[in-house]
Amino acid sequence: MFDIVDSHGTPLGVLITAANHAEVTRIEPLLDQIQVPGKAPEHLLYDRAADSDPLRERLQAERGLELICPHSRGRKRPPTQDGRALRRYRRRYVVERFHSWVHNFRRTLVRYETTLARYTGWIHLACLIITLRRL
Repeated sequence: MFDIVDSHGTPLGVLITAANHAEVTRIEPLLDQIQVPGKAPEHLLYDRAADSDPLRERLQAERGLELICPHSRGRKRPPTQDGRALRRYRRRYVVERFHSWVHNFRRTLVRYETTLARYTGWIHLACLIITLRRL
């Protein structure tokens, strides 16, 4: 499950795919499905799995988004971010807090459903309840 939340932890989009897909290839389809009310986001916080220079360049050129993620440990190329941009990464706890909110619903923690449509429905229901609690 890939999700995107705003700065308050309110879910904006969820993408459910198989576990054998690379996370880097799932970021752009997830961004395509969201419609942010008001102004567009300027920064995208992600974990080390998204450390890809081509992805950074595409997000900056096509969407005007700055990808903020720590560099992977085995990185061969020179770093593209300094410490100033990574200060925003401290707010990543908002995303992890949303994950814990979703996992408070038992059907989303362990996938009991046999079809993807049912599981997606439970995930969307959990996101709806979380959003209503935030209001």
